[in-house]
Amino acid sequence: MGARSSTEPSSRYHWERYKARWVVRGFTQRPGIDFSETFSPVVKPASIRSVLTIAASRSWPVHQLDVKNAFLHGFIDEQLYCLQPAGFTDSDHPNHVCKLARSLYGLRQAPRAWFQRFTDVARGIGFTPTRSDVSLFILRRASATAYLLLYVDDIILAASSEELLQHIVQQLRDTLAIKDLGPV
Repeated sequence: MGARSSTEPSSRYHWERYKARWVVRGFTQRPGIDFSETFSPVVKPASIRSVLTIAASRSWPVHQLDVKNAFLHGFIDEQLYCLQPAGFTDSDHPNHVCKLARSLYGLRQAPRAWFQRFTDVARGIGFTPTRSDVSLFILRRASATAYLLLYVDDIILAASSEELLQHIVQQLRDTLAIKDLGPV
């Protein structure tokens, strides 16, 4: 094998992998004025073990899913304004600001807004968060059951049948940018 020149791109880097994000300076936000709740719960390790044990003992399909740009899916309740993003300033109105309707990376409340948005989506599908772990969601329909575990933007989905699992994945895809990473 010959040596690769320093100008030749590495095969593991592809142009579609580069991301640009508009990140706001959330460190300038003030508690009680710009935000209130910031905490976003994550699934407990005991819940993960329990669901995987149930799925394995019943030979259920289990998939891992990823929500792309999760924090951008959240809605914010507060009225927030930020400067125009660098490089995209309106030359006719350089001193104007942007009023945010959705959360952005860097906002103190972005994790909580995302969790609330996901909870709403999960409830719309028919899931119910459990009392013991708010990041463990259960769906029961007649003899069909599904468990959904949420850890920030990562999901483990176990269902009593492959058809139910794929139906839930499709419902999630209809609302959120979901990538199915395949069986666990």
